Amino acid sequence: MASAENPAPGAASALWVSTFAFTACFAVWTIFSIIGVQIKTNLGLSEAQFGLLVGTPILTGSLVRVFLGVWTEQFGGRRVNLIVMVLAAAATFLLSYAQTYGQFLIAALGVGMAGGAFAVGVAYVSKFYPAGRQGTALGIFGAGNVGAAVTKFAAPFVMLALGWEAVAQIWAGALLIIALGFFLLTRDEPQLVARRRSGERAAAAWMQLTPLKDLRVWRFALYYFFVFGGFVALALWLPHYLTGAYGVGIGVAGMLAAAYSIPGSLFRVFGGWLSDKIGARKVMYLTFAISVICTFILSYPATAYVVDGIEGPIRFRLAISLPVFTALVFVLGFAMSLGKAAVYKHIPVYYPDHVGSVGGLVGMIGGLGGFIMPIVFGALNDLTGVWTSCFMLLFLLVLTALVWMHFAVRRMERRRAPILADLPEFPELAGVGPDKAASSSLRSH
Repeated sequence: MASAENPAPGAASALWVSTFAFTACFAVWTIFSIIGVQIKTNLGLSEAQFGLLVGTPILTGSLVRVFLGVWTEQFGGRRVNLIVMVLAAAATFLLSYAQTYGQFLIAALGVGMAGGAFAVGVAYVSKFYPAGRQGTALGIFGAGNVGAAVTKFAAPFVMLALGWEAVAQIWAGALLIIALGFFLLTRDEPQLVARRRSGERAAAAWMQLTPLKDLRVWRFALYYFFVFGGFVALALWLPHYLTGAYGVGIGVAGMLAAAYSIPGSLFRVFGGWLSDKIGARKVMYLTFAISVICTFILSYPATAYVVDGIEGPIRFRLAISLPVFTALVFVLGFAMSLGKAAVYKHIPVYYPDHVGSVGGLVGMIGGLGGFIMPIVFGALNDLTGVWTSCFMLLFLLVLTALVWMHFAVRRMERRRAPILADLPEFPELAGVGPDKAASSSLRSH
């Protein structure tokens, strides 16, 4: 098992192979961000129908996270992840045979199983590392979000050369091979091995779910709804946004959208390290402050003005150019990556015996954001006719999360409770185990 300072044996392979496997899963999970554009054209879908199509895999991947997290605690991450990846690969291959909108939606539900790999990986990887290094480890694992950029870089060229069906088939084959490699190259988590040796039975599923009554868990879930759900939603939406708002081709749109997905993934490693060093709370404040600024600017629609001048009307136009837009979404992706790592820094510290269920719930709520928001983006486009309406929604969401977090923090500070020493946001304070009875004093926050 992991000691107070050192990782458990097999930690390196568990971390790096899991990260590679999660990258493949995420590439499959977001496959509709590229092939969905062609399917929309082929079927003549409305904006709302397109939003539902690209969001449906996110729905499945979100809803199964709680159950997969609990099952990982009970049966081990290697077996559960193998099953998840094989099922997702099968569904992705069958997707290539869909012809009607209904068939595409059904196939998309199966493809979404790939997204459940996140809850499995968090519960699995965290078992190998001590609390002081879990933020960095989970930040590295979470960088598997870069799979969205892999799809955006590669899928447009495969689709243009061989058709969207080939994208589905190639991605499915790669996922199956990587699933087998993951199972062969990793070992069971130390707690599972120790439990087998002692003959101890795993905790019942309902016992794993008891922390979900804690309001603090749901506050973390709201944070993740924005930082992860918003990330997934934009990762799916941006290729379509760029082709519509800026008139670029799908290949260029995929490349530019990757400028958002890459920092939104790789900098998660830095976010985990930073959370270990300065505290998760400070990182969350930084995330929300940057995101509020970026989404506010991106919300501003291109507008033409006419001013009555001395010598007649003066016309001018305010709009965000494509280079400026790309830079802003890069910064937004960077901020979200920090926040994703910071949210998951909290979970193994507060709930070391319930990482699967709590991490699964938080991941589920975040994933639901990735499902709901593309649909709402499409509906807002249909209702308002304004492309930037998606960023207006994100601005309201992040502002709400920032306000709730700030008032919760201020309330805790006013109470000056001794349990503040337990919070991962205050690394300068010596802490004791967060599962002690005193922690109940913070559950109303």
